[in-house]
This record gives sequence, structure tokens and C-alpha cells, in this order.
Amino acid sequence: MMNGKSSTPEKKRRGSPLMKLSAYVLALRPWSFSASLMPVMLGCTLAHKATGEFSLVALITTALTALSVHAAGNVVNTYFDYVKGIDSKKSDDRTLVDQLLSKDEIVTLGVILYSIGCAGFVILTMVTTVRLEHLALVYFGGLSSSFLYTGGIGFKYIALGDVMILIFFGPMTVLFSYMVQAGHVQWATILYAIPLALNTEAILHSNNTRDLESDSQAGIVTLAIIIGRTASEVLYAIFLFAPYTMFAVWGMKYSSMLFLPLITIPEAFRLERHFRTVGKETIPKRTAKLNAWLGFLYVLGCAFSDPAKLPYIL
Repeated sequence: MMNGKSSTPEKKRRGSPLMKLSAYVLALRPWSFSASLMPVMLGCTLAHKATGEFSLVALITTALTALSVHAAGNVVNTYFDYVKGIDSKKSDDRTLVDQLLSKDEIVTLGVILYSIGCAGFVILTMVTTVRLEHLALVYFGGLSSSFLYTGGIGFKYIALGDVMILIFFGPMTVLFSYMVQAGHVQWATILYAIPLALNTEAILHSNNTRDLESDSQAGIVTLAIIIGRTASEVLYAIFLFAPYTMFAVWGMKYSSMLFLPLITIPEAFRLERHFRTVGKETIPKRTAKLNAWLGFLYVLGCAFSDPAKLPYIL
């Protein structure tokens, strides 16, 4: 009787509108949104530097579209990690494990998010002058990748998730944002996306290194599992510090404003040391926070740079 009485208030609490809303927000993993928002801001900034054009409507719609597809990918990841038995009570994402939401609710949320993303794409086709086939190629490439990361083929489970993150959470998003604003394709934007892509990959790799043992027991294969814990710690440091090397070189060679992201390097050192010597539990979210600040300062640096000093853009 005691167990029955104590479980009823708990069920009511979980079923309350506020708790349900909290569960939906948790399922979106908003702490990771900088990985798609910063590339959108960067692409828009580069387009403005190159053409002088800027559309606030296009920027807001591009950001909403990218964030919707990103969030949908997070929801798909939650669903398939649970179905495949990868998530547990010790997992970072316990939306389904703790029954905060049902599988049907997660599926519905994913469909809604993809629908919002597609609606955003339709709006963008009406506010940009870029060729439709170019815009569609990049958009639907990103959309399908967000699903196939864990759904369908499940690239995450066959050690190809890292490759997908490097390509789409950076280069393709920056290119997409640039195309919308500028009205044409500029492949050089991919070069500008590399620092953001590497730093974003640090988020994923730290997560996979933290979950190395549980992922291995679940029967999936990640890059962290293949190379082992020690090599993974080294690789995390490379992903973390390579962008700073690029910023230092670009700052000396092109525009001193590109030194701005170096302000965050002390936090990068703290993260690397904590990751290697203390523990890995909080590192993915802390790396995402670093990603947001680094990306913001990078965008700011590009915004305040003389367009003539930014290579491959004009």
C-alpha cells in the first residue's frame, strides 16, 4: 500500500503540464544548439561582408530551420538509442528511460520538428535568389543526415558519426546560410567553417569517450571505441586546440580581429585537463558552452574585419 500511495503523486507530477513541457525541452537538448546556430551566424556574416546584403527575415528563418532539423536529429537519437538498448539509468539522456515521455510522443515531436524545418525551407525559397536546386541539395542533405545519424543506417553505430558531424555541423550549415543571404554558392565558406566543425566534433567525441564502455557493451562501434581511451583523450585535445592554431595563423596573416576567439583558450585548457585527469561526465555540455563562446567571438571577429582582409570571400 505504501508503494502504491507514493507512486501515485509521482505519476501525477510527471503528468503535469509543466513537467511535460520540461520533458519536451529536455528531449531537444538545447545545450547543443550552438553547434548549428553559430554556423548560421557565421555564414550570414560572411555573406554580408562579401555582398553587403543582409535580410533579417532570411537570418531568422535560416536559424529556425537549422535549429529545427538539429533538434529533430537529437530526438531521433533519443528514440533509437533507447530502442537499441543503449540508454540506461546512467545515460546523459534519460527522457525515455525515466518515462518522462513515451515513444509515441518522441516520434510525434520529431515529426513536428522536421515539419517546421521543411516549412522554413519553403519560406527560404521565397526570400532568397539562390538557385532552388542548390538550396535543396544542401538542405535535404542536412535533413537526411540528421535522421541517418542514428535512424536507418545509423552512422553513429558504425563509427561514421564523427564524419557526419564534421561535414554537416559546420561546412554545410555555413554554406547554406551564406547561400540564403548572398544568393549564390561560395565554396570558400567551407574553409571558414573548419574551426567551428572541429570544436563541435570535440563535443561529440567527448561524449563518445565518456560512454565508451557502455557503448561497447551495447554492441555499437564509435571512433572512441576503435582507438581506445588514451588515444581518444589525445584526439579530444586535437579537436579542442586545432581551431585556436587556425585563429592564431589567420590573425597574423589576415585580420587581427580573428584573434578574438583566443580569449576562450584558458577554458579550453581547463576542459582538456579535467577531461584527462578528473572525469568526463560534464565535459560534453561544458564543451558545448565553450563552442558557443568561441563561435560568437569568431563571428564577431569576422564582422569587425575589413572585408578586403578576409581571404577567398570577395
